[in-house]
Amino acid sequence: MHTTPLAPADYLVASQHIETALDSVVDHGDDDELFTASYLQGHFAVISKPLEMEPQASLQSLNEAVTQSLNTAFANNELDPDDQQKVWALWSHLVTQAKR
Repeated sequence: MHTTPLAPADYLVASQHIETALDSVVDHGDDDELFTASYLQGHFAVISKPLEMEPQASLQSLNEAVTQSLNTAFANNELDPDDQQKVWALWSHLVTQAKR
């Protein structure tokens, strides 16, 4: 059963932009970039898809939820500090690009 997203179009476009950018790393990234994007993709997918069903979804709410998820994971010592920094940099870049 496929359900039509309830989220506003601007959220859906931004979310799709981020998903496409993460997917493109598989084709064009080096091993380090692939690791970072794959890690971030896990957090992003768990959060972005349910938000598609929220009429109030926004890039801001997506960013807040992914940031919370990453903060929780990193507080539990997932990834070393260098890899954490790479994930934050990639996420920041993707959100900035999705705003355009």
